[in-house]
Amino acid sequence: MSLELMSLILIGGLLILLALGVEIFVAMGIMGALGLLLFVDQPANLFSFTAFDSINSFTLTAVPLFVFMGAIFGNTGIIRTLFSGADKLVGSLPGGIACSVLGANAIFGAISGSSLAATATFGKIAYPEMEELGYEPKLALGSIVVGGTLSVLIPPSIILIVYGTWQEVSVARLFAGGMIPGIILASLLMLTVVVRVKLNPSLAPQAVKFTWRERLTALAEILPFAAVIVLVLGTIFSGVMTPTEAASLGAFLSIVLALAYRKMTFTALKESMWSAMKIMVMIAFVMFTARVLSQVFQYIGLTDVFSGFMLSLPFGRYGIFAVICVMYLIMGMFFDSFSMLLITLPFVSPLIWDLGFDFVWFGVIYVVLAEIGLVTPPFGLNLFVLQGVVPKYDVMTIALGALPFLIPMLLVIVLLTAFPQLVLWLPGVLY
Repeated sequence: MSLELMSLILIGGLLILLALGVEIFVAMGIMGALGLLLFVDQPANLFSFTAFDSINSFTLTAVPLFVFMGAIFGNTGIIRTLFSGADKLVGSLPGGIACSVLGANAIFGAISGSSLAATATFGKIAYPEMEELGYEPKLALGSIVVGGTLSVLIPPSIILIVYGTWQEVSVARLFAGGMIPGIILASLLMLTVVVRVKLNPSLAPQAVKFTWRERLTALAEILPFAAVIVLVLGTIFSGVMTPTEAASLGAFLSIVLALAYRKMTFTALKESMWSAMKIMVMIAFVMFTARVLSQVFQYIGLTDVFSGFMLSLPFGRYGIFAVICVMYLIMGMFFDSFSMLLITLPFVSPLIWDLGFDFVWFGVIYVVLAEIGLVTPPFGLNLFVLQGVVPKYDVMTIALGALPFLIPMLLVIVLLTAFPQLVLWLPGVLY
């Protein structure tokens, strides 16, 4: 059977199953199993061996711990203290609470690593207040849904952990690489709010002015969260702990902080553990089914053909990379970030290597591209999460609110491509 026909059967079958509403990991598992049976001269038990090898990783155990850590902050409600502190620090800017949401998300991103949790948390906390004060709905919704994406880039990032595990790249280096781009993106998003409100003051009410005493109080409110961040990331960057050990420390400190604020309940603990388990199970199933399918693609030679075709394009090194970015922007409209990453890496990874790009740099670039996918219809996950929290607005209204914020996100991709040291400088200094 020709490569073209085998590829058509595998990719076409995958797309048909997805169009029928089959879960992504089930669709990949079915096509991977069929590929093993029909096209690959390998025993069927390769499926079970691959499943074990894909998730038998010490580094991956950091994922549920970081999710649990963020869920404790959200489920116990102590994240409101962080939001209050951020509001006093940046709420005096034009756009007030919208800037506060983005600033608080930047800090929460260094605690959680989960975009969906951040979107749901700040949707519940910030939107009612913004609605009451008279913020234009699209500005309010857009700042919340895009702010949640900062949790994907600012370490600890769950996507970077999965990417590092799959590519065998140092997760600590990836975390360090995401720091400066994360700060730049958060700053540009807040600048976008300020410029929009300056140009159109009707988007937001007059910002509240806070005294210097109130701002000092804000520092005290943020200090416990900052201490957790410094301890978790500091132990990783200093080499004292692995990401998994640091995640354990962070999970423990989140419980301690919730107890100190007298917000810890058995219900919050149970829900946080349940959230961590659900997300880890989802990632595990996607990882091993994607691994099986990618092995089938490699056995039949599709990955080599794709790499050869892309390298033959007359666009030059950065032109080919631009094609890859456009591919991810389109795929992000239809796939979640984990599935998109794991399906495409077998094809894109050799290409990145042949083009001479650094895998740490590419991992951070991918995260920014995945962030855009989280807020673009028809299947941007953050859109649906916020729509569930604020059901009076449909997904397209939320997507239109996020649209102006895509400009700074695309600008960050251009900056990181033009100046790769924005990603690579800190890992180079630390390691």
